[in-house]
Amino acid sequence: MAHPKSKVSKQRKNKRRTHYKAEEPTLAKCSNCGATYQLHRVCPECGFYRGKLAVEKTITA
Repeated sequence: MAHPKSKVSKQRKNKRRTHYKAEEPTLAKCSNCGATYQLHRVCPECGFYRGKLAVEKTITA
């Protein structure tokens, strides 16, 4: 197994990791109810996915 010849400094390690950052999720509008939802997910308001009912939503009071 390969071993590092010398220690990688904190500065060098952090320079390498500058591009590791969180991205905000891509949002879309639901074609059924108009609510905003995350792409490739079921709409949290109406339960539709790609124009078809995926999850039946029940109303609780």
